[in-house]
Amino acid sequence: MFVGFESCLIDLEAAPIFARVAGQGPPLLLLHGFPETHLMWRDIAPILAQEFTVVCADLRGYGQSGTPASTTDHGPYTKRAMAEDMVNLMKRLGHDRFMVVGHDRGGRVAYRMALDCPSVVRKLAVLDVIPTAEAWDRADARFALSFWPWSLLAQPAPLPEDMIGAAADSVIQAALSGWGSPPSIFPQAVRANYAAMLKDREHLHAICEEYRAAATLDRDHDAADRSTARKIACPVLALWSGNGGLATWYLEEGGPLAIWRAWCEKVEGHAVAGGHFFPEEFPSQTAQELVAFLEV
Repeated sequence: MFVGFESCLIDLEAAPIFARVAGQGPPLLLLHGFPETHLMWRDIAPILAQEFTVVCADLRGYGQSGTPASTTDHGPYTKRAMAEDMVNLMKRLGHDRFMVVGHDRGGRVAYRMALDCPSVVRKLAVLDVIPTAEAWDRADARFALSFWPWSLLAQPAPLPEDMIGAAADSVIQAALSGWGSPPSIFPQAVRANYAAMLKDREHLHAICEEYRAAATLDRDHDAADRSTARKIACPVLALWSGNGGLATWYLEEGGPLAIWRAWCEKVEGHAVAGGHFFPEEFPSQTAQELVAFLEV
């Protein structure tokens, strides 16, 4: 995996951030989701590196990145704080302005970055997400049963840490097999990497703090932007799973694209084949979609 990529651990003021870097051309940052690490881009990154300078990073609290101490309000694990990490990482790598693609939790960090740092993000692609506040406002039984990490991991410590830490392999199995993508797309080495992260108490606590922030401060940050009609200025591509909840849950409102239009000056997008993990299920097709959008 990641043949030809260089690995680096950049010691930022807030936390060390791990990344793999390769390619030439316009800088492009790739951000992963839960319960994953930068390894989710293992098949897509080499394709994109033919056209772009690709940076695959582990978010704060995930993978090989640091786990800074949290606070009672979970502020260090807001998407705002995590986006700041990534802006600083890219600056340290020599990129003051760049494009960003985020899947799942990484999509939430990515759109927050575009809102908070409009001069930095040239283009944004969000994969299988709608804005955090919009998701919480529409949460129902379907949402609670399908995307159980939102409520489970957001519970006060140490309940979710104790439960997940005691059954990390089962949690990985449930997540990777329960959201519409075939489990066979995840090699054993990748599964083991994800499970090892959840078995590490510091990383597990950090991940739970990120979900707690999503249920509180992240919602507040989104609500503040929504109240002032603040929008993402750069071009946006929204892709979502054709087999997942986003394909059917919001049809009466026009689907995910209609929801994103309220947040973006310019957005395009559509459903794609596959489940929630479609970037790993269909890496070539996903890469083609991204290249077509990012190259223009």
